Amino acid sequence: MNLPGKQLRKSDPWRLRVGERRAVLMVGDLIAGLISLGLALYVWGSRLRFIEFDVIFLRERVPVWFYLLPLVWIVMMLELYDMHRAGNWNQTVRGIASAALVAFVLYLVFYFFYPELLPRLSVAIFLVAITLLTLAWRWLFIRIFAAPQFMRRVLLIGGGNAGQALLQVINDLWPPPFFIVGIIDDDLEKLDKEIEGYHVLGTSESLINIVAEQNVSDVIVAITGQIQSSMFRSLLETQEHGVDILRMPRLFEDLVGRVPIMLLEADWILRSFVDEAYSNRIYELAKRLVDVLGGLVGVFVLLITLPFVAVAILLDDGWPIFYTQVRTGKAGQNYQMIKLRTMVRDAEADGQPKWATESDLRATRVGRFLRKSHLDELPQFINVLRGEMSLVGPRAERPELVNYFEQKVPFYRARLLVKPGITGWAQINFGYASSIADTILKLEYDLYYVKRRNLFLDLLILLRTPITMFGFRGR
Repeated sequence: MNLPGKQLRKSDPWRLRVGERRAVLMVGDLIAGLISLGLALYVWGSRLRFIEFDVIFLRERVPVWFYLLPLVWIVMMLELYDMHRAGNWNQTVRGIASAALVAFVLYLVFYFFYPELLPRLSVAIFLVAITLLTLAWRWLFIRIFAAPQFMRRVLLIGGGNAGQALLQVINDLWPPPFFIVGIIDDDLEKLDKEIEGYHVLGTSESLINIVAEQNVSDVIVAITGQIQSSMFRSLLETQEHGVDILRMPRLFEDLVGRVPIMLLEADWILRSFVDEAYSNRIYELAKRLVDVLGGLVGVFVLLITLPFVAVAILLDDGWPIFYTQVRTGKAGQNYQMIKLRTMVRDAEADGQPKWATESDLRATRVGRFLRKSHLDELPQFINVLRGEMSLVGPRAERPELVNYFEQKVPFYRARLLVKPGITGWAQINFGYASSIADTILKLEYDLYYVKRRNLFLDLLILLRTPITMFGFRGR
């Protein structure tokens, strides 16, 4: 209940939400790209004496692909649209430098091997300009939106296990996604105490006043049990005054890209997951079309590289070159997965499945390279064409491990709602699991994908996969 004359202040319009910040960031990158494009076209036109930029020059002399360079640059920087990376200057510099390096390597390939296809000076000017302008814009973005006056002011409801887990995640993020003013909890024993570095300011009875006094823009509800009627009324009243109400599980997913399975209630899989994981037929058809096209490309790459890889395997450890292994696919159906052999023969002589570990002693010399570069997984494109796997999805596991994990890890079977993939959200964010704790963490990434899968997320994963491969992050 509000005090007489007490009113909540509207949140300031410049305190942007995460999605709004990402949109501002992308618009700034696009403007930098268009300026760089204009500069490159001006130099190109000046050399050809088309300084006035008449229609003939722009339409007939400039190829269509040249106008797409700003969009290509944005695609190359997809990882920098993660707002935590975008807010960190060191990671921003590394990300832009990586994109510039890849672009420069491609430029050199065309420069020396296909010079007739490349307006060399204009492309070089574009690359230099876009790199410098993007760095300048990103520096300005960090200086502005990482400042306290531009951060959203958040009040956490609930200082129990869920609230503590969320605070731990927030404390590990730099720069912080928002400013936490404190905690509200109806447990009187927690009043005026500190939890994960934040003070418990009051109970639900004082929620409205605290929101007004602290100019709160968002309230995060981290209550796993039943919400008391007094708390419910106070939350509704704050929302009526323009304060955003956020649920802890959803915010947790947005912050770290995974689902907090250890904090979920037993009926969560029915109340939330099945509804949110529903995917329409159009998406499934489009995904299958992409799988077929990608599978054909992958098999083509396999045929090109196979003679060299096969000779290396034979010289290193002899036959066989391929091996098949039973894996569990969608809906628990087993299939034979095909891979290039990377381990010594009889690596599991006792018949017991084992986790792959860092620098696995069972791997051959060639096998270690194939696993690090993920080239051993090229034959799986045959499984994709068969329809047993997808380009994107959770990593396929052996039936014995699936049965074991189901007994140890909550909601593990939910990952079988979709086809396993050659690459996936967990693979690019985490990699291999070598313990139960790792498996739980990796499952949180897998379930995030299963819940939110769409063509854009699939495309994002596919574009980020080469970074994992060329970074030799495999085992």
